[in-house]
Amino acid sequence: MLNQTDLARVDLNLLVLFEAVIETLHVGRAAERLYVSPSAVSHGLGRLRRLLDDPLFLKTPRGVVPTARALELTKPIADVLAGVRGVVAAATPFDPATSTRRFAIGAPDAVSVVFLQPLLAAVRAKAPGIDLTLRQLLPVPGESAPERAWRGAFADLDDRALDIAIVPMNAVPARFDSRLLYDEDFVVAARAGHPFAKAPTLDRFCAMHHLVTSLGGDPHGFVDDVLAKQGRSRRVALTVPNFMLAMAVVADSDLIAALPRRFVQSHGKAAGVVAIEPPMPLGQSQLNAVLPRAAATDQGLVWLADRLVDAVGRKLSTRKTRSPHGTEGLQHRVRATQRRPVRDGAG
Repeated sequence: MLNQTDLARVDLNLLVLFEAVIETLHVGRAAERLYVSPSAVSHGLGRLRRLLDDPLFLKTPRGVVPTARALELTKPIADVLAGVRGVVAAATPFDPATSTRRFAIGAPDAVSVVFLQPLLAAVRAKAPGIDLTLRQLLPVPGESAPERAWRGAFADLDDRALDIAIVPMNAVPARFDSRLLYDEDFVVAARAGHPFAKAPTLDRFCAMHHLVTSLGGDPHGFVDDVLAKQGRSRRVALTVPNFMLAMAVVADSDLIAALPRRFVQSHGKAAGVVAIEPPMPLGQSQLNAVLPRAAATDQGLVWLADRLVDAVGRKLSTRKTRSPHGTEGLQHRVRATQRRPVRDGAG
């Protein structure tokens, strides 16, 4: 245990370094996050080991693994850093009626359309001086673990380049808090009058020409995994880099696509696109708003997170359509991303 005299020699940067290493489990990646050299990280770890009288991290061919003591320290150190960040963030009292802050929110484009309009209305009504920046978030192609796939969003939260990131994952790193916004599932999107809508059977689904949303152009989506379990396959005739383009292409072609239900509900009618229940369960995912723990003492971020949750609630309260699959497969999409590389597209 450190006594009061020992605290005088504790460098807060060492705790930040510990946080980076425990999150990345790699000295080089921790160095990249902190914008320092790997040797600086190694030197800092040496100081931490002497300070805490424990090896903390053991080298492996793929990086480092934490000791039992390091795992015990993860949450306490995250709480300490969250408190420090909160003190800094809370230096100026927040009043939404007079604030002129700009907040940055990151989300996939199919998620942004669910909350953006009601959030803008709430901000205009309660905080006319506040401005928003909306950024599109995309997972890192080829990463199998969700925390690695969305590491860019987490890094931006750490650097305060983002205030809130909305991502499809349940468990977030210890230095963040999260709020569940809604559960999402997928439907088959097709132009109005598409012949598939008359008889949406599995055989006809497999016979159709499909579109997959994929930033990197990978034609294999999670729908292909579902089909493979049934000994089926399909033809992916086109890939596009985002959901909005997918909607536009589907509206003007005979291609069909698996798209998020609420995205199609929000924009499908205007585009001439209908939502068709898939011939097999495609599972669901949870969309969570992730924000730094410092938000607990940053009144502005708390206010924004509350407005975001309210905006989603109002938006969804006007749409009572639920998936016929109920809660079955709630974790399917999340578990699927943990078993294979996280795709940057829909299906």
